[in-house]
Amino acid sequence: MFNFRASRTRFVGAASTVVLAALSLTACGDGTGARNGGAASTATHSSSEVVPVGSVASTRPTGSAGAAASTVSKSSAGSTGSGSKRTVRTPGPKVPAPAGRPVTCNGSNTRTVAAPLTRPVNHMLLTVTNTGSRTCYLYGYPAVQFTGAQAVPPVVEASKPQAVVTLQPGESGYASVSLSATDGSGTDGRTVKSLAVHFFGRSMSGSVGAAAHPALPAKGVSIDDSLEVSYWQQSMDDAVEW
Repeated sequence: MFNFRASRTRFVGAASTVVLAALSLTACGDGTGARNGGAASTATHSSSEVVPVGSVASTRPTGSAGAAASTVSKSSAGSTGSGSKRTVRTPGPKVPAPAGRPVTCNGSNTRTVAAPLTRPVNHMLLTVTNTGSRTCYLYGYPAVQFTGAQAVPPVVEASKPQAVVTLQPGESGYASVSLSATDGSGTDGRTVKSLAVHFFGRSMSGSVGAAAHPALPAKGVSIDDSLEVSYWQQSMDDAVEW
C-alpha cells in the first residue's frame, strides 16, 4: 500500500534543498550579493508597473484606428491652425443687365391688357408690360382707337407725370380710359367690341412701331363722346385716379 504521508515528507525535503541551492547561486553569482537581487527586483517591478489611466501611454491609439485618429487630428489642426479660420464664399448668380440702348415701347415689344374697372365707374385700365430684352419708354399717353373711330380721344392734362415712364424688361406701365360720362351728359353713346392702342414716339408727332390690340369683353364696352385717357403712369394707383 502506497504511503502518502512518507512520500510527502521526502518530497518537501527535496524541494527545500533545491530552493536553498538556487538562493546560494543568486547571492554569489558575481560577488555583488544582495545588490543584484535588488536590481532584479527593481526590474521586475518596473516591468509590471501599472500605467495610470489618462496617461499618454494609455490613450495613444494603435493600428488602423490610430492612423485614422492621427489623420483627423491633422485635418482639424490644418483647418483651424493658429490663425483665423478661412471662409470660402460662393458668389450668387449674376442678373444680366438689359442689352443695348433703350427703345420706344410699342406693340412689338410689349403686351397690352385692357380691363374694365368697377371703380372708378365707366373706366378701363390699360396695362402695358415690357416683354423685350431692352428698357423701353412709354411716351405721352395711349392713342386709343375703338371700333369705327376717326380720331383719338383727348388726354387729361392734369394727369401728366413729372418723368417719362420707363419700363425695364418685365415691368409694367398703366393708363386709364374714361369710357363715358357718369352723369349721362355724354352723347353718341354706343357699344364697341374692338380696340387698337397706338404708341407715341419721343417727339409726340405721331405713332411709332406696331399697335397693340388688347381683347375687350365679349359683350363689348359702352362709350360716348366724353371719352378721354390719362397719361401713362409708372404705378397703377396713379392711373386709376383719373
